[in-house]
Amino acid sequence: MRVLTPQQMRAVDAASSSGGGDVALMRTAGERIAEMARRYARGSKIVAFAGSGNNGGDAFAALAMLPASFERIVYADLADRPSAARRDAERHAGEAGVIVRSLPQTFGQARAALEGCAVALDGLLGTGARLPLPQKYDAPVTALNDSAAAVLAIDVPSGVDTATGAAGDVCVDADVTITLGALKIGLLLEPARSHAGELWLAEIGLSEKALAEQPAEFAALDDTEFMQLLPKRAQDSDKRKAGAPLIVAGSEQFPGAAILSALGAARSGAGYVTVAAPRVALPALRAHLVEQVAVELTSAKDLLDVAERCSAVGIGPGLGLDDTTGGIVRDFVKRCDLPIVADASALFHFAKHLDMLRGKRIVLTPHAGEFARLSGKGTIKPGERIDRLREFVDRTGVTTLLKGDATLIYDGKTMHVNTTGTPLLATAGTGDVLTGMTATLLSQGLAPIDAARAAVYWHGLAARKAGAQRPVGVIARDVADALGSAIPCDPPRGALVRIY
Repeated sequence: MRVLTPQQMRAVDAASSSGGGDVALMRTAGERIAEMARRYARGSKIVAFAGSGNNGGDAFAALAMLPASFERIVYADLADRPSAARRDAERHAGEAGVIVRSLPQTFGQARAALEGCAVALDGLLGTGARLPLPQKYDAPVTALNDSAAAVLAIDVPSGVDTATGAAGDVCVDADVTITLGALKIGLLLEPARSHAGELWLAEIGLSEKALAEQPAEFAALDDTEFMQLLPKRAQDSDKRKAGAPLIVAGSEQFPGAAILSALGAARSGAGYVTVAAPRVALPALRAHLVEQVAVELTSAKDLLDVAERCSAVGIGPGLGLDDTTGGIVRDFVKRCDLPIVADASALFHFAKHLDMLRGKRIVLTPHAGEFARLSGKGTIKPGERIDRLREFVDRTGVTTLLKGDATLIYDGKTMHVNTTGTPLLATAGTGDVLTGMTATLLSQGLAPIDAARAAVYWHGLAARKAGAQRPVGVIARDVADALGSAIPCDPPRGALVRIY
């Protein structure tokens, strides 16, 4: 999916609006917003707070599209020089019987305006707004957050920065946000992501030419694109052609990491999974793995021999941090030509040897703490994730997946943002499952950037599937077991698509 910066969105809006197109765009936006309002309405009163710009115009357009069976009131900050589209929306709202009143000036007035309201539309500020929120909007925003109504933010929740994801001290906490035309990068990042509630993308007829002309600075998968990336097993496949990852993982203390990585690899479609682990971990592996082969991890040379019968490598989960293991890991990776995904202990062993990874088909998958050490630049501060990841990849030349609420994947070209992340993944071992999944997708021929973004998208889908079956107590094995049933059978189509 296209993900735009505010500057790109303004350029697309301008190109799409030329020649009177802004009126048609706002009318279509109104239809989409009205459809969403009807989905959430549990009563007949719908109120909108409208700012002075086109975001407020969208609120007028939406209420104009709702049937007269709804009580529709817009509290508006009237524009001194309204656009043609806003004038059209205001006229249509008046003709449709929408009541227009002045924007409340105090919290008491705003709370009274929302009394008995089923859905409240936040149309105060749009994509181009900058923090902090204008003081005149403090009372309406505070009342929206205090209201029992379902709060629907138009395009963005007022008070968030769509460039960075930052949120002001006063900010709308929406139940649902309907973003118009294209995703905005800030809505995929915390804390804005949490303020948006459910995020829906509405098609409104923006110029495809203008959209295509925007550089692909950011991107995100949807179900359709994920399914296009997912390898299909050929009719003449044998077990190794179907994907034969080698998982180098585990230790006496953490044999489970190797087991979970192997399960992640197998459940994501590998035909033949081999696990190399220290001798002390092998009894646990062989007790839990039936279809996967477990061999002893002894030396880099022996690993290279095993790898000759494999098509990708996942390395790191649960491995020891001792110098001997580090030497084996580095020597093996230095001499291995297979695509590799490296996580956990492997990242520890690579931290001071990143030059050896340049030019390799490799994905690193650190969480924030691991990235702080790996990058050599310490803890990531709020709002720094994108810049820090860009700097690291540009410096090292290594495709990197930075885990988080919104996982980022970057290869030096496009910053991919994952939208399926969920708190259900905040449990031990889910990262090990992800390593196995990524190794399988690499073994099936995907490039590192594609294997990484497909794996993390699928990982989130599986966690949500597991959570639907077990609302409390989802564990890493549940995520691995849900991979097959989490594959979208019928990707959503239409003018409204839910993002998260």
